[in-house]
Amino acid sequence: MQIFIRILLILLAYLIGSIPTSVWVGKRFFGKDVREYGSGNAGATNTIRVLGWKAGIPVLVFDLFKGWLVVQLAYLTNFYIPKSDDFITYQLILGGAAILGHIFPIYVGFKGGKGVATLFGIILALYPVPTLICIGIFLTIVFLTKYVSLGSIIAGFAFPFVVILIFHTTTPSMIFFSLIVAVLLLFTHQKNIERLLRNEESKATFLAPVSKQSPDRQ
Repeated sequence: MQIFIRILLILLAYLIGSIPTSVWVGKRFFGKDVREYGSGNAGATNTIRVLGWKAGIPVLVFDLFKGWLVVQLAYLTNFYIPKSDDFITYQLILGGAAILGHIFPIYVGFKGGKGVATLFGIILALYPVPTLICIGIFLTIVFLTKYVSLGSIIAGFAFPFVVILIFHTTTPSMIFFSLIVAVLLLFTHQKNIERLLRNEESKATFLAPVSKQSPDRQ
C-alpha cells in the first residue's frame, strides 16, 4: 500500500508539472500557441517575448508554484519523518517528476519548456535562502548582459556551490540534486550555449512581442 501511494503521488507530481501554463494562457486569451512563435519554447521567457508581461508574469508565477506545490505532496504521507534525509529525498523525487512533466507535458504533445521556473519553485520550497541567492545571481547576470539563458546557466552552476560550500548541506540527495541542477541546465540550454559562443544569442529586451520565429531560443 505504501509503495502504491508513493507511486501515485509521483504520478500526480508529473501531472501537476505537465500543466502547460504558457500554452493554455496563450491559446485561451491571445489565440496563440507560444511554441509557434519566438523561441518556440513553452516557458515564461518566451511567453513574455511573444505575449508581453501581462501574460508572462502569471505564467512565471504559476510555473514556480507548480514546483513549490509538488514537494508539499510529501506531507500527505506518514512514511517519513518531515525534514529527515529520507523525507527530503522523496520530495526531490516528486520535484524531478514535476520537472519531467514541465519539459514533456502529457497534455500538449510532450513539447514543453525548459523547466527552469519549476526547478526554482522546488528548490525555493526546500532551500529558500540558497535559492534566493541564486535568483539574485540570475537577475544580476540578466541585468548586466541581457542574456536570460546565461543568467539561468550561471545561477544553476552557482547553486551546488552555495548549497554545499556556503550552507554546508550534508543531505546526500540534496547534494546530488544540486549537482543535477547544473547538469540539467547545461542539457536544456545546449543551443543557447552554442549561440553564446558564436556571439549569436539574442538579448532579451522584451520591448515588444514578436510575430514570427526568432533566433533566440531561451
